[in-house]
Amino acid sequence: MKISFINPAPNETRLEGENMNVAACPPLGILYLASTLGANGFEVSVLDHAAEGMSIKEVADWVVKEDPDVLGLSVLVTSSLIAPKIAEEVKKIKPDMPIVFGNHHATFNAERILRKYPFVDIVVRGEGEHTCLELLNCLKEGRSIKDVLGISFRHDGGVVSNPDRPLIKDIDALPFPQRDLIDAEYHNTTVGIDVAPKKFTSFLSSRGCVFNCRFCGCTSIAKNRWRARSIENIMDELHLLASEGYEQIFFVDDNFTLNHKRVVDLCRRMREEKLDIEWFCEGRVDQASYDTFREMVKAGCRIMYFGIESGAQKVLDYYDKRITPEQSKEAVEKARKAGFDVIAGSFILGAPNETKADIQETLGFIKRLNLDVPQINILSVVPGNAIWDELKEKQMFDEDKYWERGFWISDVCPNVVTADEVRMMVRDFYRSYIWSTKYIAKQVWLTMKSQYRLNVLYNSLKTVNKTINNISNYITL
Repeated sequence: MKISFINPAPNETRLEGENMNVAACPPLGILYLASTLGANGFEVSVLDHAAEGMSIKEVADWVVKEDPDVLGLSVLVTSSLIAPKIAEEVKKIKPDMPIVFGNHHATFNAERILRKYPFVDIVVRGEGEHTCLELLNCLKEGRSIKDVLGISFRHDGGVVSNPDRPLIKDIDALPFPQRDLIDAEYHNTTVGIDVAPKKFTSFLSSRGCVFNCRFCGCTSIAKNRWRARSIENIMDELHLLASEGYEQIFFVDDNFTLNHKRVVDLCRRMREEKLDIEWFCEGRVDQASYDTFREMVKAGCRIMYFGIESGAQKVLDYYDKRITPEQSKEAVEKARKAGFDVIAGSFILGAPNETKADIQETLGFIKRLNLDVPQINILSVVPGNAIWDELKEKQMFDEDKYWERGFWISDVCPNVVTADEVRMMVRDFYRSYIWSTKYIAKQVWLTMKSQYRLNVLYNSLKTVNKTINNISNYITL
């Protein structure tokens, strides 16, 4: 039996007729599914629509060419409208082929999807490796799927949702993602600049998170559990990647720095085994440790991303972030002292309790932090995060109107700062921050001291027109 997987492109890049490469990282979730199924005798093909300049019709033509027995699509809220269009187009051509949706958006909206879209047959909820394997074995052998945990499907004119499947306990047992199924180049960009100019991929060393940030959907899937791969298992995959020519990786763990001993042990193994790979990761500010950071830098970590979110304590408390602005300040100072080439911080504006004064407080805080890369986002409320559940309980919005795309707070809450106002404030901030003499002078000074930064600069100059356009698009929002 053959299954083909598609990672749909973001809605905006296809609904408006633009066929552009917008992929920053390979779709690890699909590649884990592919390797699991391949190891169990299934033939698998993968299309990363986000990395290809293809129209919906061209994607459907690809499916016809591959001629799979089952088609799977990975659906996030960013691809929530494109995925059904692909499924509908394919169903016209192959009406008897089962079409399966999975990933975050499908998990939290399984019954809605099946009721609205008759051409979607099954939804896989939560972690998909074991569920997909059991499901496909049933389909292959002509057995009923009624007892497969973790799926939703149609039955007798209605929708049935089977109980959730327990989380995978031993993620070491999963085969490594089969990256060679995708023939695409990936470019991890930050504020419009390609920060991974060498052969690049993403990497997952753990799953889940023990925290409950209210804007995040991780908790709903991972059940507040953090599961880490063994150092031995991680090193085996890293050596494999090095042998395949990969020179830069991004650890996309939800909480890479949760266990300091694990991080230090991994870094020391990377150095002992002379693993020549540059890498990036994300971490919480309340877990910042200078000693750990030094080990990371010595092991090749070039970029440290912090989830800072706000400079206003009341907003941090609303998000249940469990950090303080002072902790963020101290974390950035430790990271700078440890010697990371680039220090980045993510921020979320537009909380229900956030005023213009709070936003200005956060923007001022960003300037004082003196980050190399401040990444500012507007809060998007979607099924699966606690803010959605809170506002739903208060009956503040119509679920049928927003479940596919989510909403800005100003769409449903009166007397708050509108998304357009936030966008204007952020645009003005970027223009004043990134083009300031102080910022430019500091970045030039840091770049002259860093071979990594010089490599990024050289690569950017080779494609200067594209780089300038990317930066312009980013700060214009």
